Amino acid sequence: MKRVYCLYRVSTKKQVDKNQNDIPMQRTACRDFASSKPDWMILKEFSEKGISGYKVSANDRDAIQELKEAALNNEFDILLVFMFDRIGRIDDETPFVVEWFVKHGIEVWSSQEGQQRFDNHVDKLMNYLRYWQASGESEKTSIRIKNKMQQMMLDGLYTGGPVKYGYSLADSGLINRKGQPIKKYVIDPADSQVVQMIDEMTIRKGYGSWRMANFLNKNGYKTNTGGKFTSTKIIRILKDSYYCGRLDDGSTSEKLEALRIRSDETYEQILYILEQRQSKNEEKRHIALQTKGQAMLSGNIFCAHCGGRLTIIRYQDRYERADGSIYSVDQVKYSCYHKTHKLCKCDGQSTYQADRVDEVIRQIIRRIFSCMDGAPEEEKLQALFKRQMAGNRATQKKLDLELKKNREQLTKLQLEIGKTLTGDSIYSPEDLTQAIQTIRSRITEAEGKLMELKAEEEQKKRGIDMITPTYNQFKSWADEFDTATLEQKKMIACHLFKRIEIGRDYKISVELNMSYQQFCSEWSEGRFFTTAATV
Repeated sequence: MKRVYCLYRVSTKKQVDKNQNDIPMQRTACRDFASSKPDWMILKEFSEKGISGYKVSANDRDAIQELKEAALNNEFDILLVFMFDRIGRIDDETPFVVEWFVKHGIEVWSSQEGQQRFDNHVDKLMNYLRYWQASGESEKTSIRIKNKMQQMMLDGLYTGGPVKYGYSLADSGLINRKGQPIKKYVIDPADSQVVQMIDEMTIRKGYGSWRMANFLNKNGYKTNTGGKFTSTKIIRILKDSYYCGRLDDGSTSEKLEALRIRSDETYEQILYILEQRQSKNEEKRHIALQTKGQAMLSGNIFCAHCGGRLTIIRYQDRYERADGSIYSVDQVKYSCYHKTHKLCKCDGQSTYQADRVDEVIRQIIRRIFSCMDGAPEEEKLQALFKRQMAGNRATQKKLDLELKKNREQLTKLQLEIGKTLTGDSIYSPEDLTQAIQTIRSRITEAEGKLMELKAEEEQKKRGIDMITPTYNQFKSWADEFDTATLEQKKMIACHLFKRIEIGRDYKISVELNMSYQQFCSEWSEGRFFTTAATV
């Protein structure tokens, strides 16, 4: 009597459902097949539920490992499955798993496909081809599912999981294969305003995720599940590109565009702020970690002598007047951390009065914004960039003509090759070879220059697309700076200046971010504002 062990497997949790009747169907088929063999007797049955034979290695499947151990202990003679792909669907692994059982004296049978033997090379090839085909089918299925999910998301349909904050679900009018209605995303008017408020306070007031969550909770705002906001929730909202009408991979559609809550420009500013605050390089970070406190430049001002970042301290000046009264005043100061903690030999001042430094920076900012008077509008800015590209395109046109001539000449020289073989050419083989090499060299050089010019043109085209939001932002700051709150002024300074340094006797130098230097130029002559200004 031959001892039989059976293996049943389903790939997904849905197939475990009794209504699907998948494992019971496999069990029935295997039992019927075994009963047709008089000398077979089923001793044990293994069931794997929700295990993918394509994604999960045999080494990580308990049932396969138990069967291998039983085979080594000579506990059974036949491994019976409904179909061979129940053993697995990995083309570079499963064929060798089957062969392992056969080499250890176990016959491997399928109730639908018969016995897998290894009597000759053809058997080995058929064994491999079977699982190669099964692997391909699994891969195609996986691709179909991913494509289907991708298409559903591009159509703005709900595909499961937590509902994104700022949206609610509505009936799409579609039905899935189980007859259940498919939901779609729609913008929630109230929650979408909260998303925009989160964006605004992050960019304009410099709120961090923890401070933002605390603010929302204190003011009675709730998540779409009725819970409290957390720092993680805020970060997730800020980083999610879905609010810009596109998926994480950049895919977009008209239906996703209809779900847009934030602009691309706002999203880029948010990512920049988050990246800056996560930067571990203190020298490269120039966005303040927080905008609390009374000092305008907290986290964004450096010592001109040692290069260290200045910190904020509160200092109380207290002394007795001649009349015996006590004079006391609290002051906020910028302190050189390196000097006060003796981390290096810094010959700068230990502290600087914050109100005095901030007033100088406010004057510099006002002077910078005065450049906006008479600045060109958006159309003129774009025309300026187009004029810069005019010379580029003229050079491209000239190179195109040269390439055309050289390619025509190369074709003529190549036709001469046949004539040289018959002695009818005016060129010797050596002269012809040298001429062809020269022409090819010219073509290669011209093609290289043309690629560089096209890359430069593409870069400038992107500059045209980027300059409008930057210009509008800069103009907006110029209009609102004097009436802005301290938090707003802090963020304006963070965005405007790449670096602010202060030295002895309150000598201050500022370096503008490249994005805003162009707006401080003398527009008529195209001269840029000085990168550093010393006061």
